[in-house]
Formats: sequence, structure tokens, C-alpha cells
Amino acid sequence: MRREWSIARRLFFAHALFIVVLTVFIGTAFFVDARDRGYDETSTRMLAVATAIADSPLVLTASTSVDPSASLQPYALALTKDAGLDFITIMAPDRTRWTHPNAAEIGNDYIGAVEPARSGTAFTEISTGTLGPSVRAVVPVRDADGIVRALVAVGTTTSNITVALNARLPSVLGLAVGLLASGSVVTWLLGRYLRRVTLGWGPEHLAQLFVYYDSVLHSVREGLVLVDRRGDLVLYNDQAARLLGIPPRAAGDSTSPAPAVTELSLPPSLGELLQSGRTVHDEIHVTDTRVLVVNQEPAASTSVRGGKSMGFVATIRDHTDLQSLGSELQSMRTLSDALRAQTHEHSNRLHTIVSLMELGRTHEALAFATADLELSQQLADEMVGSVDEPVISALIMGKSAQANELGVALTVTASGTLAQSGLSIQDLVTVLGNLVDNALDAAAAGAAPRRVSVTVSSTERALTIEVADSGAGVAPDVIDDVLRLGFSTKGGGSAGRSIGGRGLGLALVRQAVTRLGGTLTIGRREGAVFTVSIPAAVRSADSQAVVDHG
Repeated sequence: MRREWSIARRLFFAHALFIVVLTVFIGTAFFVDARDRGYDETSTRMLAVATAIADSPLVLTASTSVDPSASLQPYALALTKDAGLDFITIMAPDRTRWTHPNAAEIGNDYIGAVEPARSGTAFTEISTGTLGPSVRAVVPVRDADGIVRALVAVGTTTSNITVALNARLPSVLGLAVGLLASGSVVTWLLGRYLRRVTLGWGPEHLAQLFVYYDSVLHSVREGLVLVDRRGDLVLYNDQAARLLGIPPRAAGDSTSPAPAVTELSLPPSLGELLQSGRTVHDEIHVTDTRVLVVNQEPAASTSVRGGKSMGFVATIRDHTDLQSLGSELQSMRTLSDALRAQTHEHSNRLHTIVSLMELGRTHEALAFATADLELSQQLADEMVGSVDEPVISALIMGKSAQANELGVALTVTASGTLAQSGLSIQDLVTVLGNLVDNALDAAAAGAAPRRVSVTVSSTERALTIEVADSGAGVAPDVIDDVLRLGFSTKGGGSAGRSIGGRGLGLALVRQAVTRLGGTLTIGRREGAVFTVSIPAAVRSADSQAVVDHG
């Protein structure tokens, strides 16, 4: 199978052929120009010599004598030798020669054109005479009345012109060789560069690879982004466009420029990552509507630019659905913790009752069991009566058990119909569960009395959730940062770069509220107060979308 030529080899041979043709053309042009200039210069010189001879009084005087050759032949021979000419022919107007380098030709007719000179006009021509081809000038000799009395023809053979022209050939050949050599060197350097940057591949192979890679980019399920060393987008696929909110690029479209990273509406942390080129693995970034897991590595080639980094490749995975499942799992863990806490309390109370009965104090055991049953029933009745959504009621009861373990008093107040608020259970669990968890941690870390209050109000216009705690509150200088992914005022700093780590809960709350078109504000009363408000119109539209796509 014949191996196809690379782009470098094709360009080298095409450029080399062009240089050879150009050299031949320019060399021929210079040679023709030198030849023409030689003929022109010779014609000009012949015309000047012939004019000078025609103006000589000796020629006019001799033309009226009985034997013009007697005085003109010696004069013409001497002048021919002194001027380095091949011939000087002085003749009568009827072409009869009076002078000639060959004395035998005197008296014969001149061979060549004389009509313009007979009319009084000097001219030059290239003609063949007795001495061979020559460049000659013919000038009339006129008397005082303007009558043409004689004609003067001065010339040199073309062989002498060729000798002069050959003297210029080394410079012409030198120019051609220099042009060919310099062009060959440039062609070789260009071919070497192209061979390096194209890895020795031919255009057909490159086109095939481009089609394959473009197809892969459009079909891969993960978002793929290529950023150059200046921090500008070079390439991205359809999934990346969907996840980052970029207009998708048509297949094979390489003409329209990709937007710069700074032009995209990205969270500051994600924009900073794409521009920094940091190497990261499974880093979490929360946008207004999605939870994204990002991996980023340098894009380098050992065959191009000495292995230097050409940019950075980032892969982006959508973990929004996984995070929703995680939120549901967290809710189940909350309920599990509540059951564990209740089981622990029930075990302690059961041991107390059994011990009282073993001591024969039956009445005290019965009274203790009755009071405990009434307290548990009262707590369940309060939860069910205040919150009409079963899952949220179970969530609050679980949080109550956790609050009891932490020594925090949790109070819940609800108004309106939460079950018909239009919000999905997942969104309610995400918002309410994370806010209560954050409040319990803040209250438990504060001084006694430790309290957390939850107020849920549902009206026709909006759903409002307020969670207040008795903790230290949120400092004014970190209010903007407290909702950012990875930020935490708890121990561990900004370790929240992995799923489930610190600094993720409030970021998910902000994402959910933003997606639902609501607002999240942070205030201060006794401690921190987080207030979420979601408009009724947005809730209805979101609820309808859930029904349509359910």
C-alpha cells in the first residue's frame, strides 16, 4: 500500500518546483532584458557616430568631388579602427558605396534599407549585409539647402554584441543561483516546521481525524472544554454548552470564535478554575441550577513545542440528579438518626420501668410509662398538627430528636397548607433540611440557652421559610461568602470540595432557591436568621413542569 505524502513533503516539492520555475523565468527575463538593452545601447552609439560623420564638412565636400572614395576611404578606415566599429559605409543617395572595410565592395550597391535616410530621416536597424548580421544606423548628409548629397551607414556585427552580452551572463547566473539557493533553504525550513506541527500526516489523514474527533465531541456524554494558556475557550462540545449555558457550535464549525471564559456567566469559583489551569480531580462547583463535578489536566504533546503545555482540558459531569438522590439519602439518614435517638431513649425508659417493677414499685412504673407516652404523643401531635406534609413532619421530628441530643430546643410554627404549596418534596427537604442542620450546629456551638425556631408560612402569593438560631450569627463581612461552595465557619475550613463535605449545604440551598426564582436573605436577631421566599407564580410553573415531565 502506497504511503500518502505528508503536507510537509507536498509543500516542499510544490514550493521547490515553484522556485525552479521562478528562477528560470527571472533568469530568462534578465537575459532578454540585458540583450535588448545591449542592442538599444549599440543602436544609440551607432546613431551618434553616424550623425557626427554626417556633420563633418569633409564628407559633404567629398560628395561633390569627382572621386569621393579617394578622400573618404582612408578617413572611414581610420575612424572605424579608432571607434571600434565593424564598418563605416559612406554612399551616394543611389546606394553606390564610396567606402567599405573591404575595398572590393567599393562601387557596389549598399545592402540594406536607405529610404528613410533619402527622405532626410536618420534611423537604426538590424540587418544582414556583406559582413553578416549587424546593428547599423543610417544618417543623411545634407547641404545648406537641405538636399541629401550622401548617406552614412555605421554598424557593428551582432557577434560583437553577443560577446558583450556574454560578459553579463555571470551576474545573471549568479542572481539565478542565489535565488534558487535561498528559495530552497526557505522551502526546507518551512517543510521541516510543517512536518513537526502536523506530525508528518497528510491532509487526507488530518481531515479524517478531524471528522472523527468532531463526531466524538458531539456524542460524548460528559462536557469537554479546552482552554488555552491565556484562559480563553478553544473548543467545547454540546454537553459542555448545555452545562455552562454556552450557545452550541454546529458540527464542523471552526470559523466562529469561541467565547472567552470571562464572557460566560459562570460561578466565580468555576471561572477561576478554568482560567487558572489548576490540576483538579472531582472538584464540586455549584451553579444556579446544577451541581457540576470538574476534572482538569494540562493538554500537552511530546511531539509539538517540545512537550510544553498547549492549554488545559476540563471534563464536566452533571451531578445534579445524584445530588438530589443524596439529599433524599440525607433525609433518610435524618429519619434513621431520629429512630436511633428515639430507640436509645426508649431503651433507657424501658430499663427504668423494668427496674421499678422489679423493685415492686408497680404504681410508680405505671405512672412513669403513662407520662412518657403522653409526652411522645404530644410531640407527634404537635408536629402533625403544625406541618401537614408527612415527609416534612417526619423530617422535623428527626431534627427534633437530633436537637434533643444536642441540647437544643427546636420549635416549629407553620401556617397555610404546605402540602399544596407547589414545591416538590425534594426541594423542601433540600432547603429546610440544610437550613435546620446549619442552625442546629450554630446553636449547639453557642452559649445556653440553645434554641432554634422554624417558621413556615404558605400563602397564595409566596412560601416563606424562616430559620433562626441562638448561635453567634453570621459576621457582616462573610455574608456574601457564606453561601459559596466550600466556605464554612465550622472546623475544617474549606474542606467542602467533595460531595457531602462542609460548605456544600448552604450552596445547595442557594441553588435551589435561585432555580425556583426565590430569594435568600441572611439577617440577625438573637443569632443568625435565614429567610427564604419563593413566589407563588414560580412555584406553580415549576410544579406544572414537574407534572408535565413526571
